[in-house]
Amino acid sequence: MKSKRLGGSGIAVSDICMGTMTFGNQADEAMAHRILDMSFDAGINFFDTAENYPVPPKEDWAGLTEEIVGRWMKTKRRDAIIMATKVSGPSHGWIRSAQRAGMTALDRHNITRALEASLKRMQTDYVDLYQTHWPDHGTAYDETMEVLDDLIREGKIRVVGCSNETSWGLMKSLAASERGGFARYVTIQNNFSLNNRRFEDELAQVCRQEKVSLIPYSPLGGGVLSGKYQDGALPEGARFSNYLKIGGRQAVMAQRYVNPKSLAATARYAEIAAGLGMSLVTLATAWSKQHDFVASTIVGATHADQVPDILKAAEVTLDAETLKKIDAVSKEIMYPMG
Repeated sequence: MKSKRLGGSGIAVSDICMGTMTFGNQADEAMAHRILDMSFDAGINFFDTAENYPVPPKEDWAGLTEEIVGRWMKTKRRDAIIMATKVSGPSHGWIRSAQRAGMTALDRHNITRALEASLKRMQTDYVDLYQTHWPDHGTAYDETMEVLDDLIREGKIRVVGCSNETSWGLMKSLAASERGGFARYVTIQNNFSLNNRRFEDELAQVCRQEKVSLIPYSPLGGGVLSGKYQDGALPEGARFSNYLKIGGRQAVMAQRYVNPKSLAATARYAEIAAGLGMSLVTLATAWSKQHDFVASTIVGATHADQVPDILKAAEVTLDAETLKKIDAVSKEIMYPMG
């Protein structure tokens, strides 16, 4: 397992990160611990969670994932783990957090209370990477960055990052940090996969110039790039199968990920993977972590059987000819997720 630094910080992480958003819902605690152990034993030292997990957000299980991860961390040396978690952004838009009665924001009150609760659930006195889960363009970035800087000075956070942020928002935050002398974001966690390459349009250049690392989530396109939704299949228990039943925001999200263009692109990528003698999961994960602006690719699993194909990507470097074939698909089927 190779490692890279998070932005310009001193923290080095494995170039594959295990995400946990299904733990406590699709994966029970025993399975979650098994997945975490397999990952750790394979050399993964970087793990990502959030106060709002598991998904989809529900008030009666919000924070359960952090509790499960916290109990697992107690079985390991704390210094051997790079743990990331997130504070919910504002709840008056597309997403309503299940935390704090849906009254969340990225102000001093919410960030401080969120971190205190996360530390308690995970049974630790610090978080290695603390991230804003989605942006709050209605709260001054100066306030957000100042409180995050204060928490770093208190020793409760090592470094900070953002998630689901725009080029404008990332630059505004970096300007606020420079202006106030505050700690700056060293990472951005955004959606990035073979089926969603929009990050390359603008944000990749921001990352390169400002020494901010992308830690992409959903490298398998929400599971679509495993091939399980091909030919109209809706597997029982699968995330988007469930979301389509739930309806509302979840159904809209499912239709963004699972649509004719994304399925057509997935079929083409599956042919490329087959020609290389590897699974599509391995190909998609390897492609994601091979970018110069990426520090670590966040993967996920609901069952231990899914982990081996992910781990195989640690040893894979795609050659120029393969990358050319992938780019050809991306140009022919542009922006499958819109």
